[in-house]
Amino acid sequence: MEIHGTVYDILHNKGGEILTTGLDGSVYDAIRLMGERNIGALVAMDQNEVVGVLSERDYSRKVVLQGRTSRDTKVGEIISRPAITVRSKDGIEKCMQLMTGNRIRHLPVVDDGRLVGLISMGDLVSWVMQSQRHTIEQLQGYISGDYPG
Repeated sequence: MEIHGTVYDILHNKGGEILTTGLDGSVYDAIRLMGERNIGALVAMDQNEVVGVLSERDYSRKVVLQGRTSRDTKVGEIISRPAITVRSKDGIEKCMQLMTGNRIRHLPVVDDGRLVGLISMGDLVSWVMQSQRHTIEQLQGYISGDYPG
């Protein structure tokens, strides 16, 4: 099945702000922000450049399991880098291939060197489910004769 739509479509439906973290901040502060906002990742920035992603997975594997403390560990020490990014005009299938191929769950969206959004695997799954639901409704309408076509 071909999946239609672009990253822009997801961002347009999703809305919301883009939360970021610097490299020199403590992991504790970043994880606290993620908890407060109920999100699974922050885009790690150096000046105005996207350099990586800090995810809950990074925290659990690179702080907790290594016996570090989140207050004494800097974000830049544990982020996943380099950042694997997409553009607004990229297709949904490309995003899914990048996520599954690189075993990641978040993709920063960068247009002309500027961070414009962040999409998650959950965003992609929701988009695909919505797309499939729409296709099924169209097919049911066509079969029943209710669909003008």
